[in-house]
Amino acid sequence: MSADKQVLILGIGNVLWADEGFGVRCVETLNREYAFADNVTLMDGGTQGIYLVQHVQAADILVVFDAIDYGLEGGEMKLILDDDVPNFMGAKKMSLHQTGFQEVLATSELLGDYPERLLLVGVQPVELEDFGGSLRPAVKAQIRPAIEQALAWLASLGIEAAKRDTPLPEEERLTPSELALEQYEAGRPPAEVACRVGDERVLASDKVKFDPKKLIDDAVVVDVDHRGKY
Repeated sequence: MSADKQVLILGIGNVLWADEGFGVRCVETLNREYAFADNVTLMDGGTQGIYLVQHVQAADILVVFDAIDYGLEGGEMKLILDDDVPNFMGAKKMSLHQTGFQEVLATSELLGDYPERLLLVGVQPVELEDFGGSLRPAVKAQIRPAIEQALAWLASLGIEAAKRDTPLPEEERLTPSELALEQYEAGRPPAEVACRVGDERVLASDKVKFDPKKLIDDAVVVDVDHRGKY
């Protein structure tokens, strides 16, 4: 394929929920270790959902990294191509971002700007219900194999990547340094300090009584007269 084809390599998911962050970690690593021509864009799509439409519309070739519930063993990788991609983005969805991305593809097609070629590189998650957690070993081990599969597919379309002599410096990476994989894992507090499944005060809500009258009494009411003076 010619160099004028626009290529989007997208990682989606939420790094705050353990294996949900797989896609973001893939594109983060790819960007740090490889360089591409100007017609290739690497993007941390996070959980932006429908806000990614304009980027997908602009792409002739789209690669998506994501954690997908294929119903396989945790850590297993599966590649999905072209017309099958939307079906897997909506089947057995694990979070709202997958519903959102299925809508992104549908909206792009409806508007008449849809990628010519699509590749979904998905890995079966091991654990999702771990707020503040990182990738489980079986999923983390698939980052580089997933990247290799994507690079091989892109190479088959004439799109080559060059291995960087040295990884990108922090200020040029896709992910803020606080959320970069190594720093994120190193900074995680122990479970007894930070609840993993939600705020313990909220989870113990049966002990908390909501009193709307007290809420109103405690509020500070500011009145504005018709002249706009307080």
